[in-house]
Amino acid sequence: MTGTGFGTTGTGTAERTVDVLVVGAGPAGLAAAARLAARGAGIVEVLEREPERDLAGVRRRADAAVRAGAVLRAGATATGWSGPLTLDTTSPSGRERVTARAVVLATGARERPRAARLVPGTRPAGVLTGGQVRRAVDRGQPVGTRAVVVGAEPDALRAVRTLRGAGVRVVAVVTREPWRRPGAVTGRLPVLRGTEIAEVLGRGRLSGVRVSHWDGRGTTLACDTLVLTGDWVPEHELARSGGVALAGGTRGPAVDGASRTTVPGVFAVGGLVHPGGPAGGAAAEGRAVAGHVLAFLSGAEPWPGTVVPVEGGAPLRGWRRVAGRWRCPWW
Repeated sequence: MTGTGFGTTGTGTAERTVDVLVVGAGPAGLAAAARLAARGAGIVEVLEREPERDLAGVRRRADAAVRAGAVLRAGATATGWSGPLTLDTTSPSGRERVTARAVVLATGARERPRAARLVPGTRPAGVLTGGQVRRAVDRGQPVGTRAVVVGAEPDALRAVRTLRGAGVRVVAVVTREPWRRPGAVTGRLPVLRGTEIAEVLGRGRLSGVRVSHWDGRGTTLACDTLVLTGDWVPEHELARSGGVALAGGTRGPAVDGASRTTVPGVFAVGGLVHPGGPAGGAAAEGRAVAGHVLAFLSGAEPWPGTVVPVEGGAPLRGWRRVAGRWRCPWW
């Protein structure tokens, strides 16, 4: 395996080399890094744009990766590519150019914000995504006192647990799904099914939301926090700028059964490939890709001339808005 090399470019950017560069310290990236380091992949480095304080949700996985021998660089952002396996990065310590023998993209996915969901109404404070709520709670920041959560299982349930853990009263869960799924939110928490947010209310701070049921009925829920969960979008900007082909269905990188992308030496795993998937599944995928990366580094598993992507079929169409009301296509 190679060692870390240091140098500078003509513009003062430091240059380094590693064996495997993992981009993203989520469950998939950290699991891949831990397995690779433990199996002797050489210098394994993880880049994470979020600062160290925001890694509370993956602290156990991060510690395991570091114990295995991986290097975790929090607060370091990959800004672009200078070659097929060379990434430009920025961090509080300055700019660097890191060249690897293999790159594992594990940048994850994000929930669509309100603007992308076209939710009508005013623009008060207090409208957050599930990820923003988790980060605020991890930092000890207040997120309100009465919340309405929008989304389906399991994303809505995770948000409910986070809010309740922070002492926030959850007024209701609003979901377009008309039926009760196994493991659905139960107890005294109202779950408004076949329902959507019709309008956001309030000036300065959120004062409530008006909801519309599929049969045309509507009501107003008083709250100071609206949490939008689900509706995941892969963080594919880095992959796309590196020339990685995207899958038509998810808009994440197109990969084959070994998590190989269309760019030789670049793998993709986790939420970047499967937006909104469970953390356990992403971690399992991260552990699995380690074997393929090691085989690639050793020459035992050369890159195929053409990567045949594995794609799932389109999901069944559920209820949709027709003429101002929710309609089910099989009713």
